[in-house]
Order: sequence, then structure tokens, then C-alpha cells
Amino acid sequence: MTQTRKVAVIVGSLRKDSLNRKAAHALAGLAPDGVELEIVEIGDLPLYDEDVEAGGAPAPWERFRSQVKASDAVLFVTPEYNRSVPGALKNAIDVGSRPYGASVFAGKPAAVMSLSQGAVGGFGANHHLRQSLVFLDMPVLQQPEAYIGGAGAMFDDRGDLAAKDTEAFFQTFIDAFAAWIDRNVSREETSHG
Repeated sequence: MTQTRKVAVIVGSLRKDSLNRKAAHALAGLAPDGVELEIVEIGDLPLYDEDVEAGGAPAPWERFRSQVKASDAVLFVTPEYNRSVPGALKNAIDVGSRPYGASVFAGKPAAVMSLSQGAVGGFGANHHLRQSLVFLDMPVLQQPEAYIGGAGAMFDDRGDLAAKDTEAFFQTFIDAFAAWIDRNVSREETSHG
């Protein structure tokens, strides 16, 4: 039997009812057996400041780092703000990657889905985020790419995916990510086993 893979889901939007949070829940509902997705909250993280770190990391930083560290992989689901990632998401990346040499992200397989109401689908945020993930030494799923435009019409009144073709794409994406996690985590386990 395959070990259950735990995926930390980081949602770039802080809104309780955000389209990105709905997408994260939809992906969690479609995840194959043996893959568990859990949203790791970022809204309470104080801005990263090395001087604060020197005096002892705040409890929200420790909680965030612990949750990400305990995961096998990380899924980022984010909107685009000004052709890049939201500030809260960038701060979460900074918090998790510090102190230097103790990044909780290093080596963890990752995937990125960006959603926007517009037609571009968060392309700028998706690619800015990928640049950071390369630096963080995270192998990032390349295909299928997930730039979701027109996201405002994707969900019904209950927050579920409204169209079968959208659900089929989400299924393809989460299945590909599950295979990517297994391939990368298995490789890591073999090299350390």
C-alpha cells in the first residue's frame, strides 16, 4: 500500500470566500486516494523581519513552518495582484524560507494554479511564483499549466465547480500533481534510504 502524501495548500487570497479558496477546496475533493490536501493559513503571519527572528520567531511563523515542513508537497493556488503574487503570499514564502539554510520548502514537489476573473488567468502571478520556487529548490509540475481565467463564473451558489469540463481539467491537474509528488518523493526516499 502506498503511503499517504500530505499536501500543504497555500492560498494567495486572504478573502474567506475567495475564488482561489474555492478552487483549493475543489482540488481537495478531487484528489486521488492517498493524497490529502490541507490549507495552511497565511493571513496571520507578521511581515518577515530578520530582527524579529533574532529575538525568537513569532508563534504564527512557527505554526506555518511546522505545517509546511510536515508536508510532502506544496500546492499554491493564487490570484494575480498587479501582474505578480499577492503580498501575503510573498510574505509566507519569505517566512518559510528563513532563517537562511532552514527553508521548509527545499526539495518539496510543488504545483501552481492561478485564477482570475479576467481572461489572462493570473499568468503573471503564476510565472513570478515559479521563479521563487526554482530558487527555493522546489521541483515544480510543468504540465498541465493551470492559468484559470473567467473564474467568477466557475462556481455555483454552493461554491462547487459548475461545469463538467472545468471539473475534468481540475481532475487532470490534481492527478498529474499526485503522480509528480509520488515520483519526486519516491526518488528522495530512495536516495536517502
